[in-house]
Order: sequence, then structure tokens, then C-alpha cells
Amino acid sequence: MTLVGVVGAGVMGVGVAQNLAQTGHDVILVDKDEETLREALTLIERNCRMSRLMGGPEVDAAAVLARITTGVGAKQVAGAEIVIENVTENWDVKRAVHEEMDAACGPETVFVVNTSAIPITKIAAVTGRPDRVVGVHFMNPVPAKPAVELIPGFHTSPDTVERTRDLLTAMGKKAVQVKDSCGFVSNRVLMLTVNEAAFLVHEGVASAADVDEVFRSCFGHPMGPLETADLIGVDTILYSVEVLYEHYADSKYRPCPLLKQMTDAGLHGRKSGRGFHDYDPSGRLVSAGSAN
Repeated sequence: MTLVGVVGAGVMGVGVAQNLAQTGHDVILVDKDEETLREALTLIERNCRMSRLMGGPEVDAAAVLARITTGVGAKQVAGAEIVIENVTENWDVKRAVHEEMDAACGPETVFVVNTSAIPITKIAAVTGRPDRVVGVHFMNPVPAKPAVELIPGFHTSPDTVERTRDLLTAMGKKAVQVKDSCGFVSNRVLMLTVNEAAFLVHEGVASAADVDEVFRSCFGHPMGPLETADLIGVDTILYSVEVLYEHYADSKYRPCPLLKQMTDAGLHGRKSGRGFHDYDPSGRLVSAGSAN
């Protein structure tokens, strides 16, 4: 049975670890401190118990948790065959983590970069295994989303792509392979949409609730762009837009000031209880349109 390392126990890392454990994989989940890991396990247990209520399958929380062990520091994934990195969309942080992973893991270990914007080739270049580094852009919530973007870097080997695709298939994911380009497909489009929706609220054109209602009622979207921002994390949206702006040097990616203000204020969306909308501790929407 494949032992998979999951580095980063935030929203995405929790989802990846849960998805892996639900599909029979042994997982070593690591982060920078024990408190973060305790909170992650609590969240995984809650998500498993809530799965049926949220329209998903019935999940045995005890069985999922039994497949997950935890550790502090990226070096704890040294024994994993594949490591999935899920740390924040910050180049300095990602670089440091991959350097630590590279020093700890054997040469055959595959590094999967879960990023929404940073080019895979750039990350692979700081390791001694560029042929064993590949990108996978998981969507949130990970256990519920059936597809991912699979992104080989410039040096990624066919064997690495095949091993990663096999793991994704075992996780129940359809892998859509795209070229290595900042933002890939989904976030080249999505981040522009969310950023422009934030500008509408920032400029007083419409409330957050009304912006989302237009997308739900007029276009038939199950979730509006600002609800989506809250689900992903307003801070993550900002970091991703900033990466796009820096990479392409194109004014169309200029981050909305409201995203910066909300991030500084701790209004990060569902994970903080408040973003463009308000949420209860289970993540359910309780009040639309907080950020107006």
C-alpha cells in the first residue's frame, strides 16, 4: 500500500489527506506545529461526519483517522513514496519547504505540487529531482471534486506523470493534463472573475450577495464568485492574483484593494467564519453579503 506524505495541514492539505485516507491510502500529514495538526484531525473528523449531510457519501470517520499519522516538519515525510505539498501560495514558503523535502526524501520520491498559480518548473528548479516534480491543482473541497489539473513541468518524466495519474485515479479523480503556465487553465479564468467581482463590491456597484445572486440566477452557477472566494479562502485568492500579476506583468491581474483589506482583517471566508459572507462553525452560510 502506498504511503503518501501530505505537507501542509490547512484547508487543502486536510482535504487531500482525507481523500487519500478515504480511498485506502496510508497518510503522513505534517505541518509546522502540533496545534495545527490537532486542529486538522478535528476538522477531518468533522468533515467525515458531515459528508452525508452535505450530499456526499457516508464516511467512517474512525477508519479515515486510523490511516492518518502526523508529524512536525517536512522531514517527517522521508519514508513516503509520493509527497503532496499544499502550503500557502507564497514563493518563499514553497521554496523552503521543497528544499527541506528534497534533503529528507530519497531520489525516487515524487513531489506533487498542489498550487493554484505558481509554475511547476520554477518549483522543480530548487530541488535536485526536477524530473520527479509534477503539479496537481486540486479543487476545494477535495473529497467532493471529481477532477484535477495535472501539470508536468519542463523536466517532469513520463514515469512521474504515470505514477501521479495512477494515484489520482485511485483517489477517484479524473486528471485533465494541461501545460505548465502560471495559473494553468482554471485560475487564469477564475481569479480574474473573482477579482473583478470583488471590484464590483469595492466600487459599490452591487453587494456581495447580489453579485453572487446574478451568477446563480442568471447563469445557473451553483455558487457565485464571491461564495467561491470564501470557500477557497480570500487570502488564497489574493496570493494567487498577486502571483498572476507578478508573472504576467499585466494590469488585468491587478489585485482588488478589498481583497487586501479583507486578508489583513482576517476575513478569510469559511475557514475564519467571515469573508464576503458569514458562516457558522460547520461552514454553512448564515448571512449573505457581509463585505459591502
